[in-house]
Amino acid sequence: MLKGKSILLGVTGSVAAYKAIELIRLIKKEEASVRVIMTEASQRFITPLSAEIASGGHVYRDMFDPPLSHVALPATSDLLVVAPATANCIGKYANGIADDMLSTTMMAFQGKVIIAPAMNRRMYESPQVQKNIRYLESIGVIFVGPEKGELACGEEGIGRMTGINSIMEKIRAELTEQDLAGEQVLVTAGPTREYIDPIRYVSNRSSGKMGYAIAAVAKRRGAEVTLITGPSALTPPEGVEVVRVETAAEMHQAVMDNFPMSSIFVMSAAVSDFSPAKTESSKIEKPDTLTLSLQKTKDILEEACRLKKRPYSVGFSAETGFRLDRAKKKLTAKNIDMIIFNDVTKEGSGFDKDTNEVVILNKDKSGSIVELPLPIMSKENVAAMIFDRIRMYRDKTDNE
Repeated sequence: MLKGKSILLGVTGSVAAYKAIELIRLIKKEEASVRVIMTEASQRFITPLSAEIASGGHVYRDMFDPPLSHVALPATSDLLVVAPATANCIGKYANGIADDMLSTTMMAFQGKVIIAPAMNRRMYESPQVQKNIRYLESIGVIFVGPEKGELACGEEGIGRMTGINSIMEKIRAELTEQDLAGEQVLVTAGPTREYIDPIRYVSNRSSGKMGYAIAAVAKRRGAEVTLITGPSALTPPEGVEVVRVETAAEMHQAVMDNFPMSSIFVMSAAVSDFSPAKTESSKIEKPDTLTLSLQKTKDILEEACRLKKRPYSVGFSAETGFRLDRAKKKLTAKNIDMIIFNDVTKEGSGFDKDTNEVVILNKDKSGSIVELPLPIMSKENVAAMIFDRIRMYRDKTDNE
């Protein structure tokens, strides 16, 4: 996501400074370069050597080493991140004070700035700090966090630096083109549970990873996102409206409630095709054999796409084997605009994996089916390709 980008990371004198090493590692993992500036106080918590090893480059501590580095670094960087940011650092920036390497660099930087505060709750809640934050927000500075929780001093309250993953997601969003701004994206994810009795249920292997990746990428690209999720151990992307359901009937109702307000609908949930014809109100005794009578659940995607006014709609076709013919049949029979085929038996593809290998099938303006086979890639990259394809074909059709 960040390949080729150059990020400046400022580290100030907070106990949370040790987390900056993990942030550097994650930025580097996404093939961006990261140059680190450390204040004198931050070096009491982590060593410059640790930051140098993590970043693979020189750590800047003195604005005269080398001379004019506080001007050269901002001129060649795409984003400035300060994590953790102390009350002192925030106050200097808000009041135009430039008396060390980091503060002079912040004054010279003219791009987007992300600040992740970290301090005692009393400091964070003080009128002075709040005034500085409000002012910086008014000129476009982006704040992420802080969080409530146990603080380094042993107290409970707000002031703990937000999680590294949240900071990373904000970095990705600020360096991503907002080409889905104005879109209302509805995504379903995860499995459903169809109860046999209060304890036992019928379900499937879906983890929700593909749907959560789709929701994260849509949000990152500027969309307003609603995620309808079945039971999943995953943490939903920040800034996404989450509707939690369990059964196919609950997911059906949630989709129908949100469908009319959406401009793009991605049905990536693995909804159970069958549910018990009868759900017992108490636990069934354990017999030697048990016969279940199953009935079909509603086909949510097909039913939704019957509506006259509907969003651009995308479905998934998870198959065992290269049954592209079945995906094509679903694309036509269910009157959907795009379907994503994947063979869940292929290595590195399908349920509970971080990667996927898919074929995107969609209709062009004449109604013909266009195929786009993709190599194995992360599920977030698959999600990005899906939205690229939606924009290419939906917008082209609308304009013509």
